[in-house]
Amino acid sequence: MLKLLHVISGLNTGGAEMMLLKLLSVWDRNSGQTEVISLTDIGAIGDRILKLNIPVRALEMPRGRPSISGLIRLSKWLRQSSPNVIQTWMYHADLVGGLASKFGSRTPVVWGIRNGVLEPRSNPRSTIWTAKACARLSKLVPSRIVCCSEQSQRFHQGMGYCPAKMVLIPNGFDLEAFTPMPEARISLRTELNLPQDALLIGLVARFDPQKDHLNLIRAARWVADKNLKVYFVLCGDGITRENRPLGVWLHESGLTDRFRLLGRREDIPRVMAALDILASSSYGEGFPNVVGEAMACGVPCVVTDVGDSAFIVGDTGKVVPPKQPERLAEALNWMIELGAEGRSRLGERARRRIEENFDLSVIQKRYATLYREVAGC
Repeated sequence: MLKLLHVISGLNTGGAEMMLLKLLSVWDRNSGQTEVISLTDIGAIGDRILKLNIPVRALEMPRGRPSISGLIRLSKWLRQSSPNVIQTWMYHADLVGGLASKFGSRTPVVWGIRNGVLEPRSNPRSTIWTAKACARLSKLVPSRIVCCSEQSQRFHQGMGYCPAKMVLIPNGFDLEAFTPMPEARISLRTELNLPQDALLIGLVARFDPQKDHLNLIRAARWVADKNLKVYFVLCGDGITRENRPLGVWLHESGLTDRFRLLGRREDIPRVMAALDILASSSYGEGFPNVVGEAMACGVPCVVTDVGDSAFIVGDTGKVVPPKQPERLAEALNWMIELGAEGRSRLGERARRRIEENFDLSVIQKRYATLYREVAGC
């Protein structure tokens, strides 16, 4: 029976962390035992994994600075637990988990790359250094390297990662959790004290330079001027009135009353299903989960052409260049002008595209097949 250990850089809310949670939530327990180790703390996602009755351990390393003592503790744990396969998630875990296996149990390691690109201005130097170190070690340490997007695969091959070991497995989406919910439209507008005929454009992302909230805020000026019933819903870590840069941008836009800042939410499927349009205004992405989640809810999307956003959307939405708020506004206005019936048709096509290409149960089987292949069982 397969004994699988996931090692991840941290378990606070983020795309990689959410994908691990989703994968574990549908994991076939008959295929073997599973355990999770966080290099840092247990975090909000770790608490949710524990509720799945899956053990979670935290090494409490400083965030972004893996320690020798943590590497030694992980090596000892690997010798004690003797997993058949180690799946690592994100650069620091790839490096530490890979080295711990080489020094400890010599268990086969599958690296997990989650970044689409690495821009120096939006990534710490320690992250870039770690990614470069992994590139140099990629021929020696991992048995396989999983990329979640085509762009990520191309970019990391260009960095020097071993192309022969790379496997593309896109993120999957839970089609039972993310599904059209007509009642969500009513309840969220009531919660936000908005009229029931308000048209909601949402951006679901933590406050991070690459997510480029300012791009949407600038685009909102051209959208709001033409559409009096449009409101913008932002949610994610750091999306609160206490966020000073965000507050300044909204004040300067003159649209503070048109924006609703929800912060972190535990009911993302409901929020998604209540939207009329999802906007993704990023200038850097790998495989953006929120786009697929919105599509699974039957919500059409306007996205920037970064990472695999265009690949996910296909012909069910609009794709615009990054960092061009005028183009983003044009696409949003086009989708508004389609009317409710036109957006509904687009949303139905979007849902169908996710069902046919990104069903989480199918993605889980691809991971399980990979692990059995690597473990030789």
